[in-house]
Amino acid sequence: MQLEQIIQEATQLPNKTVAVAAAEDHEVIQAVKMALGKQLASFQLFGDEDKIKSLLHEEGLEGSDHLKVVDCQSAEEAASKAVQAVSSGDADVLMKGMVSTSTILKAVLNKEYGLRTGKVLSHVAAFEVDGFDRLIFVTDAAMNIAPDLQQKADIIQNAVDVATRIGVSTPKVAPITAVEVVNPNMVATLDAAALSQMNKRGQIKGCVVDGPLALDNAVSMEAASHKGVGGEVAGQADILLVPNIETGNALYKSLIYFAKAKVGAVIAGAKAPIVLTSRADSAESKLHSIALAVRSV
Repeated sequence: MQLEQIIQEATQLPNKTVAVAAAEDHEVIQAVKMALGKQLASFQLFGDEDKIKSLLHEEGLEGSDHLKVVDCQSAEEAASKAVQAVSSGDADVLMKGMVSTSTILKAVLNKEYGLRTGKVLSHVAAFEVDGFDRLIFVTDAAMNIAPDLQQKADIIQNAVDVATRIGVSTPKVAPITAVEVVNPNMVATLDAAALSQMNKRGQIKGCVVDGPLALDNAVSMEAASHKGVGGEVAGQADILLVPNIETGNALYKSLIYFAKAKVGAVIAGAKAPIVLTSRADSAESKLHSIALAVRSV
């Protein structure tokens, strides 16, 4: 499976609507144009109407039946109205534009109209990496700073739910640590072993969890064989659970800048998928994220 396949499959679904908070951004509008060109979704664009329409004019998108512009006086208002559109069922996916993560999450967590479910919100990134015949999911690189054991279990479940919805059958999950053995002085290895047992006892469902595993043993059969590391996940991991946000952030950016990997990412655990890309992400990455969100509704 590759990201282009997710785009193709998403286009076959009944039309979904994406609510974009603070859409007055060139990269966002480019991603919208690419998505419209592939008939991926319709869009509600919340933000400064004049700026948004100017960008739409530049991209030749005026008059599209699949675009609606809603004027907002501030980023806070844009975030609030976009979230309310999703909460009311008027839209299916929430997308972050030129608004801070804290502002949009404040709206997402609003008790009156937000998208709370009681679950942990976590970032799930799907990478297309040269040399791999499958997508590699990395979680959590952007939301949870130093998750405890239960939060890690919830983060795994969110990632499994996303992977399953796009067609990965019984994803293999590797809790990533620095070594592949339990070391009482390394909390991440203790958590990895506990997560493996939680999975065996049905507390984490729909997947196979095995760890601790170092990164090489998780994704390379050769490395796992060389070190004598066996099991169902070793060398075959679909989902990499990182121990903290620093590890996740470094792995995420290493894959993009060093490996030139393609990526799509969503926030899972809310009532609807949230496209929460960085303002520095390319239009192509935003397109992949839209497709991933639409496919996982």
